[in-house]
Amino acid sequence: MRRRRALRTLPFGLALGLLVSCAQQGDFGRPKAGVWNSLIDATGTVAAGERGGPASASPLTDNEQDLRARAWRFLMPATTREAFLDILANLTRARVLPPSWRPHDPSRYHDAILGEGLRSPVSRYRRLTDDAVADARLIPPFAVLATRVADADARRLKSLPFAKTLDDWDVRQAAMRVAENRCLVAWVRMETGERLEAYRYALEHLFAEAPDPAAAESERALAMLSGRRPLLDPVLPPDAAIRCGLVPAPAVAVAPPLVVKD
Repeated sequence: MRRRRALRTLPFGLALGLLVSCAQQGDFGRPKAGVWNSLIDATGTVAAGERGGPASASPLTDNEQDLRARAWRFLMPATTREAFLDILANLTRARVLPPSWRPHDPSRYHDAILGEGLRSPVSRYRRLTDDAVADARLIPPFAVLATRVADADARRLKSLPFAKTLDDWDVRQAAMRVAENRCLVAWVRMETGERLEAYRYALEHLFAEAPDPAAAESERALAMLSGRRPLLDPVLPPDAAIRCGLVPAPAVAVAPPLVVKD
């Protein structure tokens, strides 16, 4: 049996066993290298394919591997009070679970900060500032890498009609990898917007609860994140999140039938 069929033999039920594992963060927002994270990613490819999502068994390029590693921070919760939610978030990031299980709630970040037991309001503002600045600093290199991968994908698609030794399965795997890459960037772009919304919610509520001059630094951090987030916009069309199934398509109003009176 050829290697390209190997992923299909992995048991889908393996995803349940991964719930007992916890992903650890490495440097620059990347996941820490380890057997659990690798196994989760492999299982996620199978799970995404089972749901009908883009899932390619082709090997990842160096840039594609780095793109997925750099996306890790944005697809994990900024802060949480429960380790189990971290595990679920990592399974979602790896596509073992669909993104739709986790509805967006801007208040969750604020509630989590309050639940961390920080003694002073200044510490809460500092946590918010640090998180926003860290996100903002990671966006430019991710955008550069996403553009590099998109350019390579464009060349890949252009070459397919001229390849004489590829069968339908090979062509499909190439197309699925391009879709995977595009949807990953779309997901990160969506999550950065939702993070910014959550940070803004937290800042407004923290200031209402305990005004402090430290809020000014947090405001500057949010402005930095807001200014860098558009760097991801040129990589994909505006409706990429809808095309990837990350958000539901807007409802289309249907005109009532025309009734002709006698």
